[in-house]
Amino acid sequence: MPHRILIIEDEENIARVLQLELQFEGYEAEMAHTGTEGLLLYREQQWDLILLDIMLPEMSGIDVLKRIRATESQTPVIMLTAKSEVEDKVKGLDLGANDYVTKPFEIEELLARIRNALRFSQKASPKQIALTFGHLSINEQTREVVYFDKEIQLTPREYDLLRYLLKHPKQVLTREQLLEAVWGYDYYGDTNVVDVYIRYVRQKLEAANATPLIQTVRGVGYVLKEQSYET
Repeated sequence: MPHRILIIEDEENIARVLQLELQFEGYEAEMAHTGTEGLLLYREQQWDLILLDIMLPEMSGIDVLKRIRATESQTPVIMLTAKSEVEDKVKGLDLGANDYVTKPFEIEELLARIRNALRFSQKASPKQIALTFGHLSINEQTREVVYFDKEIQLTPREYDLLRYLLKHPKQVLTREQLLEAVWGYDYYGDTNVVDVYIRYVRQKLEAANATPLIQTVRGVGYVLKEQSYET
């Protein structure tokens, strides 16, 4: 199966050239031209590597990188930018970027960096990347969710919400934290959307087993923990 690469680049000519070069090399490649569009595509599909420009409309590449690394650290990210200042490179690398290429660049150099990042990712990652808590498990490679040995079918947004909770077990998370992590800071809707999606996820989990897992902390938010019973 070919590696899938997401190109988040606002200069459409550059993005198209990158897509054609990557496809010629045997990769699958898709494009996004704004930070918001790129983050949405990242959340909705599985990617083996991301090429991420820093200067993007709607949401900067740095902000996109922050959102990605808030939920996972496995997917390699190579930053692309016309800036050459050292502080920009340091900031991107400190936030979890795997590599950095300054425009203009030679396509052969970029392809070599992509191959290197993919090789390193394959060596560093276990065959099955799983998050577990009690009887709940998520395979981050296949997006499979299993609860009490039953597979749970979730929408992309429900999956992102449950995965974020699972990455922070026993930690009380506010609605605002969940909204920013799962929907993005540019979401202007009511925080009640978090309550709605928590209810959706709860219903699907409880259809597999009635044991409560996502607890409400009144006046604050939610926490993933097993129900305790007093005797």
